[in-house]
Amino acid sequence: MSATDHIHDAQRLRTLHATGLLEAEEVPPLDRVTRLAVGCLHVPAAVVSLIDADRQVVISAAGSARPERHWQTPLSQTLCRHIVITDAPLTVPDTRADERWREVEAARDGRVASYAGMPLRAGRGRVLGTLCVIDAEPRQWSGEQLAMLEDLAAMAEAEIVTRLTRNEPHASAVLDRVPEPIACLDAAGVVTGWNAAAVRLFGWPAAEAVDRPVSELISPERVRGDCERLLRRVREGDASAREVHRLELTAADRAGREFPAELVAQVSAGGDGPICQVVLHDVGDRDEIRRQLEGEQLFLRALVDSLDVMIGACDSDGRVVLVNRPLRQGTHAPWPEVHVQDAGEVFEVFAADGRTPLRGDQVPLARALAGEHIDGQQIIARLPGEEPRCFAVNGRPIDAPDGRRLGAVVALHDITAQHRAQVLRSAQHAVAEVLADAASVQEAAGGVVAAVTEALGWTYGEYWQVDEDGGAESGGSIASIAFWSRPGRDLSAFTDGQPTTFTRGQDLPGLAWERGEPVWIGDMAAESGDFSRLQGAVRAGLRSAMALPVRSGDHVLGVLIFGADRPQPPDDDLVELLDGVCAHLGRYMERRRAEELTVALAESRRQFDRIINQLTDKAWTVEIRPDGTARPVYVNTEHTTVFGGRLHLSPDDDFIAVMLRFVHPDDHDAFRAYCAELITGDRAELEYRLIGLDGVTRWIWSRGAPRREGERLLVDGISSDVTDRRRITEEREGLLAQQHQQVERLRQLDAMKDDLMAMASHELRNPIGIIRSYAEMLAEAPGLPEEYRTFIEVIDRKSEHLQNLVDDLLDLARLDAGRVVVDARPVWLTGLVRQAVDEHRAAAQAGRITLTAELAHHLHVHADPVRLRQVLDNLLSNAVKYTPAGGAVTVTAGCDSADTGAGNQEACRGEAITVTVADTGIGIPAEQYDQLFSRFFRASTAKAAGIKGTGLGLAITKAIIEAHGGAITAAPRAGGGTVFTVRLPADPSHRAEPA
Repeated sequence: MSATDHIHDAQRLRTLHATGLLEAEEVPPLDRVTRLAVGCLHVPAAVVSLIDADRQVVISAAGSARPERHWQTPLSQTLCRHIVITDAPLTVPDTRADERWREVEAARDGRVASYAGMPLRAGRGRVLGTLCVIDAEPRQWSGEQLAMLEDLAAMAEAEIVTRLTRNEPHASAVLDRVPEPIACLDAAGVVTGWNAAAVRLFGWPAAEAVDRPVSELISPERVRGDCERLLRRVREGDASAREVHRLELTAADRAGREFPAELVAQVSAGGDGPICQVVLHDVGDRDEIRRQLEGEQLFLRALVDSLDVMIGACDSDGRVVLVNRPLRQGTHAPWPEVHVQDAGEVFEVFAADGRTPLRGDQVPLARALAGEHIDGQQIIARLPGEEPRCFAVNGRPIDAPDGRRLGAVVALHDITAQHRAQVLRSAQHAVAEVLADAASVQEAAGGVVAAVTEALGWTYGEYWQVDEDGGAESGGSIASIAFWSRPGRDLSAFTDGQPTTFTRGQDLPGLAWERGEPVWIGDMAAESGDFSRLQGAVRAGLRSAMALPVRSGDHVLGVLIFGADRPQPPDDDLVELLDGVCAHLGRYMERRRAEELTVALAESRRQFDRIINQLTDKAWTVEIRPDGTARPVYVNTEHTTVFGGRLHLSPDDDFIAVMLRFVHPDDHDAFRAYCAELITGDRAELEYRLIGLDGVTRWIWSRGAPRREGERLLVDGISSDVTDRRRITEEREGLLAQQHQQVERLRQLDAMKDDLMAMASHELRNPIGIIRSYAEMLAEAPGLPEEYRTFIEVIDRKSEHLQNLVDDLLDLARLDAGRVVVDARPVWLTGLVRQAVDEHRAAAQAGRITLTAELAHHLHVHADPVRLRQVLDNLLSNAVKYTPAGGAVTVTAGCDSADTGAGNQEACRGEAITVTVADTGIGIPAEQYDQLFSRFFRASTAKAAGIKGTGLGLAITKAIIEAHGGAITAAPRAGGGTVFTVRLPADPSHRAEPA
């Protein structure tokens, strides 16, 4: 029969109109069915529609995207007509991918992207309409969803049959056309209608069934009471609500055969009271099928649980529904609660590189559900509390014969060991390539750290190199020379401001160096060790670290350190595998170090030769043989200064014998003695003459220093041409002799000068005295004109000045000659100074100068009072003379500052007393203080001021003070002027006397 015949079948159309549903304003039972469909299947719309000859009419709808009731659509624009035509359910996962629905406007504009519909029948082959659910997004309809939709369609069919029996004049005929067993009951539960399908199922003819309680016809006697109570509750319900009831019970036919049955009942209001329509289904086959399915599921579960490979499967909605025992035990996760879109985050799934996260539809099971066939995809799963594991995954979608997507399945093979071995092989290969191409130790270390860290999938790596000759007072140090971290990973909290050098045993690098074995920190946050960088590492998010010593034999050359963001329990297998990398790196480092040392040694030798060859000296090293000969080891032969030409030596020569050929014959014995001293192991040096290759005799200065290297005795030496130095020395000795003669002559001249000055002064003293006496006599002569008296005063004044000058010269001569005896005795210095000050006060007042004294009372010195007064007079007269009007002169006396301090009123307990004379005078230039106490010296300031003087007073003063065992100094005064300080020995008898 064609599609048109099904749609326009007259019997179908009569039955459709007989239901009265096309004109009904409300159909509560069907509304309940559509609401249940929306809630149970989680769809935006569920619709019950009837197919008339030329249109589709919606009689019930529910959901957010539902159409209006009585909404009509041409048959060409509906998918439901295909169910009427085929009398079979219809599912469309994606209308956009199905060519059949291009003409349907609702599918074309996206309002209906997926569709599932069930036929609503009123007799065999008579499909009146559909119960369908729709979604605006493509979706796979699961078998469970379709079974539920089929059950809801049966409820809708019961309402249709009920309406037919109520509206059809020949109800029994209508009931007989319904393929399901139906019984109509009155308010007491007595059968009023019994169709042919009920006769076939239960064996009771309609004539015998009518007017009997339905429980007697369908229920075995042992549970009949339960059946009657269930039906009573149904009948006593609200008839106006037209609620549909579904009950499961044990039924029995007339012959007593029991079978499980499903009863669908609906109560409605009748003319004589409420009536009840009951649809009965034999569900024995369904239970058997369910039991078969349950058995198959148990078999399938036992089968997959027995496999070594991990198996997981999901349904069409992406919910994980099957997990075999290896996968359950291997993951310890709540699989039934996981959706495939969330599996990547729940199990921290990464790509094979261990860094790229797989999320959402990138997870293998989600890809299989989308229709992909996956073969051997490698993933890394970081399960909680476990080491990362590597899996090879195969995945397939599970499709029904009709094309429906039922779900997907994946098989996971644990290839962690193989993956780790492959990773380490790759790391070792990368290390080998790095070491083959590295041009330096630092470049090699950086390449190895990057290769291994990246291969392991850890966060950072570094190499610390040991320097046993530097740091910690030659105890050695270890320094970071290479660092690598995963791109994009910020480790500034760990690296900034952290030390890059440690000593043996200090922090993690130093600890691995000291122990010479691996050190593993599984969780830094729980580590209590004394590691200075630990807090910075935790702040940067690092949680675990391992340090591996790089050795050459038993000697540790450096330490490799790797860190990760996750706690990592110690892994002996990983450490053992990485030992190979460390050994490879250690061999390279040792070889590279040897090469660098060789190159450095050669360069040092060239540099040494360049430096040595710049010298005019001959540098040499010889080895002393057991027979006492000297084998040349090194002799710089580039210069010809010492030998007057280039000396060629062979390793078999005896250096001593070669040298003796050139040593001056008169120096042979001295040279042999010099060599013998070196052979005994003592340092020695010698100056000798050497006749060079050019025939010139030169003086040579040779120095030798023996040293031992094991059993060998080596001597290092330098030979210098000192001919010029010898000549200069001889010339210098001649000049020194000449200078000595000149000094002696000057000393004699100085003594003659002093004698002459003393003699002249002595000879001048008598005539001056006579001149002054005669002048005094003339001044007393009576009648002498006043003018002559003035002349006599001038003669006397000048004679006095001349006599003072002569006296000074004589005093200075006697003091220099030591012929003046100082009559030292206890002197009360305070009284002596006060007396001197009082006598100069008149001169100071005449010059309008303030003269003050600050004197301790009990000051006693051991001195000659006459000479000491001479010193005081000289200092005071100079101070007054060189101080302008309005100035001041201050005299202080007290104990030396090293004792109790100047001005102390008690007796001094020290050994010296200090007297200072300070003035505010014209001062002395700083550069002239050194000459101030020289004979006849006068400061430039005194000369400029026109102040007369002989320059002998201070020289005499210094001589007197030094004759007393004291000292005198002069210094600038703060604010201008000069300060003279005299330090004299205190009187021992008064040191401890109280005041």
